[in-house]
Amino acid sequence: MDSAKLAAAAEIDWSTEAIVDRRNRFYSASQRAFVPYRKPLIVKSGKGQYLWDEQGKKYLDLLGMNLCISVGHAHPEVTQAITEQAQQLAHCTTMFYHPVPAHFAEELAATMPAGTDWVVHFTNSGAEAADLALLMARSFTRNIDFISLRNSYHGATFGAQSMTGISGFRHNVPLLAGIIHVANPDQYRGIHGPTVQPYLDEIDQAIQSSSSGRLAGIIIEPIQGYGGIVPMPPGYMKGAFERVRAAGGICIADEVQAGFGRTGSHFWSFEGHDVVPDIAIMAKGIGNGVPLAAVVARREVAEALADKFYFNTYGANPIACAAGRAVLRVIAREGLQENARLVGGQMLSVLQTLWQKHDIIGDVRGRGLLLAIELVKDRRTKEPATAETAALFELTREMGLVMSKSGTYRNVLRIVPPLCIQSEDVDFFADAIERCFRQL
Repeated sequence: MDSAKLAAAAEIDWSTEAIVDRRNRFYSASQRAFVPYRKPLIVKSGKGQYLWDEQGKKYLDLLGMNLCISVGHAHPEVTQAITEQAQQLAHCTTMFYHPVPAHFAEELAATMPAGTDWVVHFTNSGAEAADLALLMARSFTRNIDFISLRNSYHGATFGAQSMTGISGFRHNVPLLAGIIHVANPDQYRGIHGPTVQPYLDEIDQAIQSSSSGRLAGIIIEPIQGYGGIVPMPPGYMKGAFERVRAAGGICIADEVQAGFGRTGSHFWSFEGHDVVPDIAIMAKGIGNGVPLAAVVARREVAEALADKFYFNTYGANPIACAAGRAVLRVIAREGLQENARLVGGQMLSVLQTLWQKHDIIGDVRGRGLLLAIELVKDRRTKEPATAETAALFELTREMGLVMSKSGTYRNVLRIVPPLCIQSEDVDFFADAIERCFRQL
């Protein structure tokens, strides 16, 4: 390519039609598929809890770029940390030593329950972290059979999608063997109803009938994310962990969506269940949008991989880890976990008021800033209102809200904003969402 063409190629074309055409022309089908709106939303800039499209329209971000934006778009402290590190060194392979990732590993380990020797392996994404956690579990226990929950989401790589319990993320190819899916204890529409014991009994039955009797482990999202913000009920994780450990397995908490103070009550969502996992995986908000993830494990478990190489080319990248360190500082200094509790409570009250006024709302649920509305045609039968949810979803955009629809039947609206959302934003949200339901 000559210099004139290179110069022209360096310029960004922000015209709407060109953006859509170029993406459609050059993106692979696998990267074009995940488009939620009928008319593409083109995002040009963000600040805090707000977004602007290429036409200058402002939105309240209730999605946080799929929960990747934790402390707010373009947070100055995170941006400064990224910039300063980029000016010194863009990347350092883990073959060599650099202090920033080591500091971040120490700081992450300090957020975990005391009394355990925690170690950290940095990866690039939550799916990679899930894969590594599965490898650790099987290597440490020397067992194969592994339990995951239906309706769970752990990523789209071969290992991660093998553990995922949502058909839309499971490709029609042979996936990993030895993964046993059991019913998730959904208290709204779970197959065993709003109880806990039958779901624990199903784990017992799976061990007895679908495994060798010995397990590698189990992975649980304390609040299922893409599955529609489904919290694990009290007692379930504790009972599940006890059963799995009795069968020789280890226990993995998937904190990719629910971690980093998002639930408001705890920094890690598993802490609300009186359990300590053997491994916790984390990603998304860990770097406020910078590609980064981590597997935090008991040293004894992680040492099972000591005699083999396991390598992520950009794992422990110093720019990403500098961003991660800044995120931890901002969450602490700005009190964002407490903000998630307070503002999340206000938003939940709005949703509960909507539930009282609109029969199409079957359920509202969640904790902190991890909330959801589930729409149904009939509250008694709980028939999913999928088409109505799609229509309401389009209306939310018109009213200046960015959300997402998810769940098994695509009838759940997720409300998962950056942790910096403020009380005054709740008023705007309440008015906008009420107008959406009235128009629907």
